[in-house]
Amino acid sequence: MLKLLLAPALVVAASLTGRRWGQRVSGMLVALPIVAGPILLITCLEQGAAFGARAAGAALLGLVTLAWFALVFAWLSRWFGWMPTLLISWVSCLLLDLVLARISLPPGWGLLLVIAVAGVATRLLPAGMPADAVRPAWPWWDLPARAAATAVLVWAVTTAAAAAGPGLTGVLAPFPIATSVVVAFALAQLGHPGAVQVANGIPGGLLGFSVFCFLVATLVVPLGIGAAFGIALTITLIVQLAWRAITTRRPRSEYATGTR
Repeated sequence: MLKLLLAPALVVAASLTGRRWGQRVSGMLVALPIVAGPILLITCLEQGAAFGARAAGAALLGLVTLAWFALVFAWLSRWFGWMPTLLISWVSCLLLDLVLARISLPPGWGLLLVIAVAGVATRLLPAGMPADAVRPAWPWWDLPARAAATAVLVWAVTTAAAAAGPGLTGVLAPFPIATSVVVAFALAQLGHPGAVQVANGIPGGLLGFSVFCFLVATLVVPLGIGAAFGIALTITLIVQLAWRAITTRRPRSEYATGTR
């Protein structure tokens, strides 16, 4: 039931929230651990806390791939439609994940790496647009499609966890499935500007995501699954809300001049 319901419900909730406050917020929300969190929780429940701790540490490297996805998709969307852009982005992410799965870093170093990569990605992304400049008209089947895609990902990764090992399981946990759905719909319906706006929200979500993975990796063995995930979720929400409050103070004129 967790595999089929938890992550899809979180993705739908994030999608609805993003529709209310704009595509940039949507990009930030789907970059949070709304899919990887349930994957890591199920992995801990099925494979044990030690296995889950290693997977959470490896998931920090997977966040590098999520930042890479935002860059590749945003720039390719200038020249290609949603399908070739998505396929090329996915292939590049899978190749990078296979490389990162061979690397082992302590959670602390992984956290610093993600923060640095998120900062670089923010600088390299194309300039975004004001939130009220993009008004999508989503089809009726959009939310069911997002939920179904998320359920398939969670089921596939958690089912293969024992065979894949904690390293590959963790790196694949943040794979941009929910992000792909949101940004692909934005590109198909709103063009390059809409896709760029979603992509610009992704690095902002990586801060809370990396804190979540770091805390799970370091706390799940000494404190247990329930306490570790509860603390990680609470601190992640505090960090992300604080970051959102800081970034929204920037004047809207930044977008008008194309600067950040």
